[in-house]
Amino acid sequence: MDTKTIQFIRRGEAVLLVNVPPERTLLEVLREDLRCTGTKEGCGEGDCGACTVVLGEADGNTIRYRAINSCIRLAHSVDGLALWTVEDLAGAGGALHPAQEAMVQCHGSQCGFCTPGFVMSLFGMYQNHVVRGHTITRQLAVEELSGNLCRCTGYRPILDAAQAMAPLPAVQVDEKKLLAQLKALGERPDISPSSPPAGAQGLPATPAYLAPRTLAALLQARAANPQAQIVAGCTDVGLWVTKMHRQFAQVLDVTRVRELRRVERYPHHIAIGAAVTLTDACAALVQDRPQLRTFANRFAGLTVRNSGTLGGNVANGSPIGDSMPLLIALGANVVLMSTRGHREMPLEKLYTGYRKSVMAADEVLAWIKVPLPLAAQQLRAYKISKRYDDDISAVCLVIQMTVKAGKVSEISIGAGGVAATPVRAMQTEAALRGQPWTADAAMAATAALRAEFQPISDMRASAAYRSEVLGNLMQRFWLESQGIRQINLESFQLEGEDA
Repeated sequence: MDTKTIQFIRRGEAVLLVNVPPERTLLEVLREDLRCTGTKEGCGEGDCGACTVVLGEADGNTIRYRAINSCIRLAHSVDGLALWTVEDLAGAGGALHPAQEAMVQCHGSQCGFCTPGFVMSLFGMYQNHVVRGHTITRQLAVEELSGNLCRCTGYRPILDAAQAMAPLPAVQVDEKKLLAQLKALGERPDISPSSPPAGAQGLPATPAYLAPRTLAALLQARAANPQAQIVAGCTDVGLWVTKMHRQFAQVLDVTRVRELRRVERYPHHIAIGAAVTLTDACAALVQDRPQLRTFANRFAGLTVRNSGTLGGNVANGSPIGDSMPLLIALGANVVLMSTRGHREMPLEKLYTGYRKSVMAADEVLAWIKVPLPLAAQQLRAYKISKRYDDDISAVCLVIQMTVKAGKVSEISIGAGGVAATPVRAMQTEAALRGQPWTADAAMAATAALRAEFQPISDMRASAAYRSEVLGNLMQRFWLESQGIRQINLESFQLEGEDA
């Protein structure tokens, strides 16, 4: 199999594409090669959702559907999957799919530019919820449409459409046939990085897009190709392509590695593979810590979480990435692997500077190990951003604390947006540890936290604002530790809104 060949299932048939450059996006292939112009380019950075399509992947004996942004997703990443665009939904004779009919009946479209993206997110909801007999509540609709923006309608009629799909005449995907097709694609021979296909004059050619399926093959590929650009969901690397026009001679995709797509549970911790999507990683964390549900839902929109991976977010090391302050506060370790062996360290020790880490050229980040919660721990995660949903943090602060006999016995604080890397507030922790947990101690911690970091001013916030908010969040933590809840937006519910 040529490494530049892509095969996926669309409209019940296998689609074959050849000679696709490794950095070409799925949106480019859809619009320019397949003429699927219903899929729109709005922002080109996975922010507006106009480019939303749905991917299908075998999950045991059923299909799992994921709405994703095609503008920042590399085309090669859909090899072996099923794909739906807005052109694929209408039935024989033009009969509208419930996702489309509901939008029509509820008047959910005005200018129409964003509508195909909303329809595809609704299609994903229909397959994952309606077809399985689950009720789409208002809250669920809000959460799962968080990655789609509309500049015209306001969102009420679109949310109405999400809830109006279920009573409409049902439409079924032939999952039995699709599973067989996906199985056939999955049984194609893997490409061994040690024995690439022959190039010109019979000389070995270097594969442009490597997608190993086992951990051993990944480590071998990394050792042989240390210059290759590692990608996972491409929610950040995709912007290098669309905004910076970067090109890559070689790409190493970790998302096919079976071992790294798992969440494993042990007596004292969970181990999250680097290729686990943010959606699944957040679900695993929320399972153990339900209080993180709102924070997890605000980690970008669903379309971004469906593509991005926890390992990619951590390895990327952005100072405004939301997962790192949380993982630092939870006491997480990372496991780096290569053909030489592995090493483990606290997550905060991974970073050496802005988007720089201790990882060697032949290493990959393989696992994130998160301790299981203890009964006495208090945990709060705060995200401050200009827009409540689907936005990047200006400041992120996560505090995990244990109070025994009125004193702070254990404390860990992770912060983002206040330094060149995600950081642990060691000085503030030291100021609190062993002290009585009182209003005075919280005030002292507020001052210590503001003094510990020197944030910068940028497009999201000024340095003064970040410092002020950082301390304010410590004060909020104190108030919430005393049982006060009405100071947080999480406690508010619109009149008439269902749970």
